[in-house]
Amino acid sequence: MAGTHSQLEMGSLAVNESLHEFEDESLFSPESVIQKMQPGHISEYGSAPGGFQPGGSKMGKNVVYKSIKTVVFSNKLNVLIPFGPLTILVHILTGHNGLVFLLSLLGIIPLAERLGYATEQLAMYTGPTVGGLLNATFGNATELIIAIYALRNGMIRVVQLSLLGSILSNMLLVLGCAFFCGGLVFYRKEQVFNKASATVNSGLLLMAVMGLLFPAVLHFTHTEVHYGKSELALSRFSSCIMLGVYAAYLFFQLKSRKDPYIPLSEDESQHGENEDDNDEIPEIGKWESVIWLLIMTAWISILSEYLVNAIEGTSRAWNIPISFIGVILLPIVGNAAEHAGAIMFAMKDKLDISLGVAIGSSTQISMFGIPFCVVVGWIMGKPMDLNFQLFETATLFITVIVVAFFLQEGSSNYFKGLMLILCYIIVAASFFVHEDRPPEDKSSTP
Repeated sequence: MAGTHSQLEMGSLAVNESLHEFEDESLFSPESVIQKMQPGHISEYGSAPGGFQPGGSKMGKNVVYKSIKTVVFSNKLNVLIPFGPLTILVHILTGHNGLVFLLSLLGIIPLAERLGYATEQLAMYTGPTVGGLLNATFGNATELIIAIYALRNGMIRVVQLSLLGSILSNMLLVLGCAFFCGGLVFYRKEQVFNKASATVNSGLLLMAVMGLLFPAVLHFTHTEVHYGKSELALSRFSSCIMLGVYAAYLFFQLKSRKDPYIPLSEDESQHGENEDDNDEIPEIGKWESVIWLLIMTAWISILSEYLVNAIEGTSRAWNIPISFIGVILLPIVGNAAEHAGAIMFAMKDKLDISLGVAIGSSTQISMFGIPFCVVVGWIMGKPMDLNFQLFETATLFITVIVVAFFLQEGSSNYFKGLMLILCYIIVAASFFVHEDRPPEDKSSTP
């Protein structure tokens, strides 16, 4: 009996030591708490009949509840999400194109922001290389989804104008607001940014302008070897070259570049390691990120179809040119979250990140988005080319030149931001009075 009693005492001491060890680990490692709460780990400590054995269904419900709470209810912009189902309801009940267009426009804005959020969360699990590719692919997913739906319906000019408008919006409005707000907060000094990064992006934007300029000049000078075919062939060839250059740029950005061209993550870490360590902790799991990425993409695709189908009716109902809708109104959808993010980082004196959001997004669209749509149109049998017409190409060319001059000093202030915003207002007014007249050989039936 004495031996049995001593064995029980030793057993109880072992259990107590295990429990103390469990408590100590839980103070420093939240993951250990979750692991030890699983049935397989609880059995290591033993359990009396009828002891605590949490069910998988209960934990699953908690995970789903926490994920929905984090993704859906943690952002104030998500109050616009109900406009998505309302779009479908209004389309079924009334069919009013103007109202459907407005509601779908508002409904896509929070979905575009959450799509970017899910991409960022997934990138934290994949490492910098794959994460960079994910951001490059899904960074402008909303614009590409809208463009592909318009391309499928034969609305080539809407595709061209919406992509052009997204570039102009990022370079003038988003960057201008970032410079302006950051300059107001830090009005006693000039904010600085990485001039090497801005120079590389400016060079890529000028190359994109060159790719758009030659097909337009070839068409309007009537110097094509085969009228209506040489322009399209040149556009497809140039698009393949531009996609190759963008792939090389990604490789350079993610693998090859050293100290003179600092990645955004390293640049941000220079402002405070502790702050960034907290920011880099994923808020949702890897597979949760994948599921939310698929949900947001599918929901954006559904609303994009209603948005694209209502564009022409909205133009007639509101008496607004399609060029103004494509260049000014549609980019609001994809750039709303980027706009807010760029301003937020500029007001925290992190201009390199703001520049990466604004100019980096413009580079993605010009060197990846536009050539990608040309190749997709080639596969679909649609004559999508790089001839954006003289007025649009000239607008892009002047915008790139103006922004390149603003970035060459590597510093910013609120006055530079104000000038960029006013330039965007001039561009918007120009497209409001611009009548788009596509040539007959480029038009296609839906």
